Amino acid sequence: MRILVVEDELDLQEAIADGLRIDGYAVDTCDNGEDAYELLYEVNYDLVVLDLNLPQMDGLEVLEKIRDEKPELKVLILSARSSVNDKVKGLDIGGNDYLAKPFDFAELEARIRNLLRRKFAQENSMLSFDVIKVNLSKRIAVVNDNEIALTKKEFALFEYLLLHKDRVVSQEELIEHVWDQNADIFSGAIRVHIATLRKKLKAVLNYDPIGTKIGEGYFLLEKSGNENA
Repeated sequence: MRILVVEDELDLQEAIADGLRIDGYAVDTCDNGEDAYELLYEVNYDLVVLDLNLPQMDGLEVLEKIRDEKPELKVLILSARSSVNDKVKGLDIGGNDYLAKPFDFAELEARIRNLLRRKFAQENSMLSFDVIKVNLSKRIAVVNDNEIALTKKEFALFEYLLLHKDRVVSQEELIEHVWDQNADIFSGAIRVHIATLRKKLKAVLNYDPIGTKIGEGYFLLEKSGNENA
């Protein structure tokens, strides 16, 4: 999943971004409201962590624009404004959650997981595909209690394909949601990661579960569908 962190305290911004990248998210950052609005206009993010005290454009103004133009985008307000009135105002304008500073990073992680599960209509943190069980909270995939050794990028790709397993996902969409703004879309990295993910999944499933539709993208293929292909 791809997240935008909008925070003008650069040390805090870097700490949040680094922590979320360790969790396997693709993270972009900016430190003012105008840049945030431009990025939100250009990129289809899954979630925004939004400070309210921002230069150039206040966070509440950014939030109002988000709700006008991208009503489905999940927004977690992260602010030093901790009064009940501030929280109520932020939630009424359109924030999906509100976390006051100072905060514990573990709580931020949990709130992000919860919002992303809601975005994709998941009833819990577990997904499954054939004999593979995927724990979104722990970010692991297991077969018979044995963890599959996926890299963070491989897990992110598998997670996104699982969340959209009823359709073909384009390479551009995967890049947009699994890589950050520094990604080179012409590097061929996505094909390398798909190839290694396919190899690891095939080893435990005994068939190739990732289908390719030439010119369109990738999709997950159940065993019966694979056999009939």
